[in-house]
Amino acid sequence: MDSYKGMSSDNIKGLVLALSSSFFIGASFIVKKKGLKKAGASGVRAGVGGYSYLYEPLWWIGMTTMVVGEIANFAAYAFAPAILVTPLGALSIIISAVLAHFILREKLHIFGILGCALCVVGSTTIVLHAPQEQEIESVKEVWDLATEPGS
Repeated sequence: MDSYKGMSSDNIKGLVLALSSSFFIGASFIVKKKGLKKAGASGVRAGVGGYSYLYEPLWWIGMTTMVVGEIANFAAYAFAPAILVTPLGALSIIISAVLAHFILREKLHIFGILGCALCVVGSTTIVLHAPQEQEIESVKEVWDLATEPGS
C-alpha cells in the first residue's frame, strides 16, 4: 500500500485554476443578468427579440468573465486529472446561487441552501479522496492502457 504523499504541484495548480474558473463562471451569470436587466429597462428586452443588451457594457463584462472562467477550466485539465477538476465545476452553480441571493436579491430557500451544502460536501469529498495519478513513461504504456478492457 502506497503512503499518501500529498498533492503534487501540478494538482495544486489545477485545483487553483478550477476554483478560480468556478468563481469567474458563477459571477459571470450575475453580471450578465444585471446587464440584461439594465438593457431591458432602456430598450427592447432580449426575451422578445431585442438585442439592446449587445450595447450594454455590463453584459460584455459578464461574457468576458465567462470566457476567462472557461479558459481557466480548460487549463485546469492540463495540470490535474479530471477526477479532481470536474467536481469543482459544480461550485460555479453554488457561487451563482449565493451571489444571486445577495446581489440580485433573489430568494434562496431552505432546499436551495441544502442543495448548495450537499454540492460542497460532495465536491470536497471527491477532491479529497481522488486517487493519485499514475505516471506514464512510455508509448507502450499508453497503448496498453488504451487497448485494455475497462478495468
